[in-house]
Amino acid sequence: MIDLHSHSAASDGILSPADSARYAIEKKLTTWALTDHDTVDGLKDAAKVCAEAEINFIPGIEINIVWPAGEFHLLGLGLRRYSDELKSVIEYLTEDRKNRNQQIVEKMNEDGFICTLDEIESNFTASQIGRPHFADFLVKKGVVKTRQDAFNRFLSKGKRWYVTHQGEDLETAVEAIKTSGGVPVLAHPMSLYVSWGKMDEVLTSIRDKGVMGLEAFHPGARNSECFRLEETAERLGMFVTAGSDFHGRGVRADRHLGKTAGDRKIDDRFWEEELKPALGGDFDFRKTDWVK
Repeated sequence: MIDLHSHSAASDGILSPADSARYAIEKKLTTWALTDHDTVDGLKDAAKVCAEAEINFIPGIEINIVWPAGEFHLLGLGLRRYSDELKSVIEYLTEDRKNRNQQIVEKMNEDGFICTLDEIESNFTASQIGRPHFADFLVKKGVVKTRQDAFNRFLSKGKRWYVTHQGEDLETAVEAIKTSGGVPVLAHPMSLYVSWGKMDEVLTSIRDKGVMGLEAFHPGARNSECFRLEETAERLGMFVTAGSDFHGRGVRADRHLGKTAGDRKIDDRFWEEELKPALGGDFDFRKTDWVK
């Protein structure tokens, strides 16, 4: 059992990077990726724990990409180093996120919920504060009962405290991942909100801009959609991955480490037959900059 998409408290998960690694080991995963949103801050701590255990660690990131509708997230898997290009992307996205967060605070204040961004940030250790942290802050303040309730009432697209997150240019993000020694993979393609009639055309364009893989299997997709995406990837010459998009125990009822769509265990073939060859076949996280 493996997992190629998960998050820690370095972004919007609830376990620290080190504890996330320990949990992956506890669940007996043989290969595990940490792919926090727009940050690599947790990779060294996670790699250190994995280096002391018999688990294959895949250093990664999930980058928010500019997209006209829906949501475009780009996974960078197998990062060997922290390139200047990736550092620049993260700095840009961090500033963009900070501006967005301030706008959310202003909307909250206009509605009579008085707080400051500093007050919200002081409750978390993550370098990338986003809507999930706002949701958790509202739970702590007793405004809502759960994180999902906060999104349903205030923070989801179309709700009164929602503010658009701009994201990075796709080709810039692809270059940042590749210069860091990783491979770019389109995360949860169904989130693009593209009809099946246009899917081939859109994915071909994304592939031609340097994206090499497709996360065909994700808990947010139906089983039939996952298999159709896998067939599409094969037709377009893209490799496929699978992940849980795990953020911590109890955060989402449908997200369990090592499992994907349909609550199926993630098979080792997604590493051995798909991602590993894409990384050159000799990837060893112990030889990356994250464990030096």
